[in-house]
Amino acid sequence: MKYITNGWINGFIGVLIFAGSLPATRIAVKDFSPIFLTSMRATIAAFLAIFLLIILKQPQPKTSDFPSLIITSLGVVIGFPLFTALALKHVTSAHSIVFVGLLPLSTAIFAVIRGGERPKTLFWLFSLLGAMFVAGYSFLASNSTSLNSDLLMLMAIILCGLGYADGARLSRTLGGWQVISWSLLISLPIMLPIAIITMPKSFEYVSVSSWIGLA
Repeated sequence: MKYITNGWINGFIGVLIFAGSLPATRIAVKDFSPIFLTSMRATIAAFLAIFLLIILKQPQPKTSDFPSLIITSLGVVIGFPLFTALALKHVTSAHSIVFVGLLPLSTAIFAVIRGGERPKTLFWLFSLLGAMFVAGYSFLASNSTSLNSDLLMLMAIILCGLGYADGARLSRTLGGWQVISWSLLISLPIMLPIAIITMPKSFEYVSVSSWIGLA
């Protein structure tokens, strides 16, 4: 019972943080390119992850863990942040966050495919119901939004669901924060050079709100 309660509490905290990420990204892409924003965030987080892994003396993942860590990195560290940032150049965070309602369904599908999990029928029912609402909202709002942005959000949700499913499977043995930390570390050799290459030539016109959004 304790572990179930901890799961609900951690999940609720995660949702609160997650809810703020899209508005923050929307603000940040006003002055930063989506590619720089994504790579810079991943780079900063990777250095924090290295610090934690060393200080807390975490064991290295097994060789068999690396394929799933790569998938988690592609989905959660790169895919979701990049595609949402690209979408948020053209749509509001209020519009884009509706698509996050598809994330449970996306995660569950990959959890079945990748992890052999079997969600209950009631879960599938409500997930499909939520997906129908998202589809209906997207259709009704199609005149005032960009189809390309909606497709970018859908791609972000698919990749994030894949990353979540593999990350959740690994967390049973590696631990939750360890999985995302190792995923960040794996992405660092790619994200750091990209951050340097795409860095703005001048930060003179970058607003304080954009810096806060990046952070």
